[in-house]
Amino acid sequence: MPTVRANGIEIYYELAGEGPRLLFISGTGGDLRNKPNVFDGALGRSFQVLAYDQRGLGRTEKPDVPYSMADYADDAAALMEAVGWDRAHVVGVSFGGMVAQELVLRHPDRVERLVLACTSPGGAGGASYPFHEIEHLKGEARARHLLPISDTRRDAAWAKSNPELYEKLIAQTAADPFAGEPGREMGARRQIEARAGHDTWDRLPTITAPTLIAAGRYDGIARPETQEKMAARIPGAQLRWFEGGHLFMVQDRTAAPAMVEFLTGG
Repeated sequence: MPTVRANGIEIYYELAGEGPRLLFISGTGGDLRNKPNVFDGALGRSFQVLAYDQRGLGRTEKPDVPYSMADYADDAAALMEAVGWDRAHVVGVSFGGMVAQELVLRHPDRVERLVLACTSPGGAGGASYPFHEIEHLKGEARARHLLPISDTRRDAAWAKSNPELYEKLIAQTAADPFAGEPGREMGARRQIEARAGHDTWDRLPTITAPTLIAAGRYDGIARPETQEKMAARIPGAQLRWFEGGHLFMVQDRTAAPAMVEFLTGG
């Protein structure tokens, strides 16, 4: 199992593919055991991809101490150093986009081009949906609460008109094949606590890396107005809209190729 000690913890990572270097930072609850993942799509076919389980998640160490967004960013930088990467393109998705913001702000020399997908800056720019307020919801109850927020088209009327698809989506969202693992619930909670304190808004104007803001038109977690504010705040940032909600990278087949095009300077 490929692990490396970086920033004081054992980090599980995978490195595969050929091409320019790309660090991929996953979202809330990300676990490389869940398939398909980044290695199975357009990014995995176009780059040498470094992906990892973040602290508290998957097969990475889960210290039972408070985590900060700075910790997550420093984990990413330390992992890059440990595998011999001085610089790379970076794609951060959802929570991973928050980590990517901290990474480019704290370690600007490590980031070549940056994609921030379905994420938020916090502060005056707007925060993503407050997951820390629904920690009491588990399994199907959590899935039913979040589905119409994740994709605002999936409202009650849609659910009533599409009962089979609705129940299929609920089952997929609620499933957790690794529930009950030691430290899993604690690590997930520590991540949500760190996420609640995310705020890069005042520092965004100092980002110099070419940046693409990738957003879903129907995302109620990383809201469209927040994407517009963030794009206006980062010098020279591009904003691209895709047909979908918070999972637009799965829903819109043009999303990943557009990211590839941006990262390769197309």
